[in-house]
Amino acid sequence: MKKLATVLMIILGNATYALAVKLFVLPVGLITGGTTGLALTANRYLGIPISGFVLCFNVLMLLAGLIILGKKFAMTTIISTFAYPAALQVFDFLLGDMILTEDLWLCTVFAGLGIGVGLGIVIRLGASTGGMDIPPLVLNHYFKIPVSTSLYVFDCLILLSQTLYSPIDRLLYGIVMVLIYSFVLDKVLLMGNTKTEVKVVSRHYEEIRDVILNGMDRGVTLLSAEGGFMGEETRMIFSVVSNRELPRLEKLIHEADPDSFMVISRVSEVRGRGFTQKKEYRERKTN
Repeated sequence: MKKLATVLMIILGNATYALAVKLFVLPVGLITGGTTGLALTANRYLGIPISGFVLCFNVLMLLAGLIILGKKFAMTTIISTFAYPAALQVFDFLLGDMILTEDLWLCTVFAGLGIGVGLGIVIRLGASTGGMDIPPLVLNHYFKIPVSTSLYVFDCLILLSQTLYSPIDRLLYGIVMVLIYSFVLDKVLLMGNTKTEVKVVSRHYEEIRDVILNGMDRGVTLLSAEGGFMGEETRMIFSVVSNRELPRLEKLIHEADPDSFMVISRVSEVRGRGFTQKKEYRERKTN
């Protein structure tokens, strides 16, 4: 059931991507990067259907990835190889020539949001969108060129190729759309995983430890520390809580010691007991 749910979510991510392209990119002639950008160019000059070009190109890249990068990589790509062009074809059949809006700014923003969410779902599940994701990986495999560098170069070249038949303002809108979906993609990848790290320096560290353990039901680690000015040995309290728990934690700490020194940081991901695993309660040792 878990594997089935993963497959369905990958299909949903590709469908979201395809819907954003169908509703906001194609109707107003926006340009974009990746395989879709190549398909737009091929459609313009050769009349090849966008979904057909994407399918053929994805299959070729899948075979290249299978030969060069191995079976394990190909398995993470095979669903998107067929799901994205299939979703494009389905939406083209269902929606036809429907246009929600011809406002370029609205189309740019919502295309960026939709593409970012779709890609984020796929990548968060450990899968690949295939297509133009594969050439940068091949270059990295043979020549150690950073994937991010070659990916940006390819995207820029694809965007520039579309300016041969599109006004220059479409290029600017395309750049804005890429920035939007890159930002949204990062947010989707981190969604639900961000937590708050709290470090506390206080002479009343035992009281603060107790209020976190008993009042918050969160784990605590005591770190040995030394004051930089007086050279006094003390303990630093380290704990991680959810973002919603932070105000309550601050209140409890200030009640225990109004003069405590706190350092609060946002962390992108936390794994372990109490977060990604069930809490485990043990008998507490006392001195």
